[in-house]
Amino acid sequence: MEPELKILVTGKNGQVGFELQRALAPLGEVVAVDHADCDLAQPDAIRQLVRSVAPDVIVNPAAYTAVDKAESDTATAFAVNTQAPQVLAEEAAKLGAFVIHYSTDYVFNGGKDGLYAEEDTPDPQSVYGQSKLDGEKALAAANPRHLVLRTSWVVGAHGGNFAKTMLRLAAERERLTVVADQFGAPTSAALLADLTAHLVRQHQRSSEVFPYGTYHVVAGGHTSWCDYAKFVIGEALAAGKPLKATPEAVAPLATADYLTPAKRPANSRLDTSRFRETFGLHLPHWQEGVRQVLQQIF
Repeated sequence: MEPELKILVTGKNGQVGFELQRALAPLGEVVAVDHADCDLAQPDAIRQLVRSVAPDVIVNPAAYTAVDKAESDTATAFAVNTQAPQVLAEEAAKLGAFVIHYSTDYVFNGGKDGLYAEEDTPDPQSVYGQSKLDGEKALAAANPRHLVLRTSWVVGAHGGNFAKTMLRLAAERERLTVVADQFGAPTSAALLADLTAHLVRQHQRSSEVFPYGTYHVVAGGHTSWCDYAKFVIGEALAAGKPLKATPEAVAPLATADYLTPAKRPANSRLDTSRFRETFGLHLPHWQEGVRQVLQQIF
């Protein structure tokens, strides 16, 4: 019988944070916090939180994810995405605690033809991407007992995301235009949470030889935002949802014709072979996870 763990989870109301509370509950006492409990832009508040909880494991899905707003709100983005992971890692190191932190495909420039591997050179093209990359580095330097899980296109039943936006727009409009030249793998928050619980359990059983470091973790396969939107709308119609738009009414749009303050990676496809081989875990196809999320939303 494994001893019960004390696990601190940030961002409890976010997509991944919400699912983590469910997935980690069987492993011990989960202390989940949000912005109201602890402002991650305030280092002293973070230190006070970690010292009062004294966790065995810290799981940090909280992040500043307003990609376009980050271009002008730089100080907050770096405070939450770079400084907070560093402070969490420093406090965890004092306790001998293990840290799991989530990062993003935005650490790459998106110009590669194939899948991005962990050893590919990061080249973020946005404040968000740079702040997340700097957070990875700061965390790793502060505490060797860590995992950084880079993921992409997160979708969950709880919280805002692309799938929910498409469902709302398809209910309002007969035609939609969606970017068709950016590619990635929609990854369900529930999958990330379940995988995290496996990793925490594996660490508990073999912390002396645990393969710490950075891993890419996304669902299998890949798609474009445009085809993703068509899939979501098709699933909704098949479930009897009254929408004005059909999958055929979703028109492709070029990134060049959809200007945003922050540049998006054209290629967000991540190579997950290191993660799968190291931990012996299967990553199901993205459609499976999205379908499960949609069933909960419906």
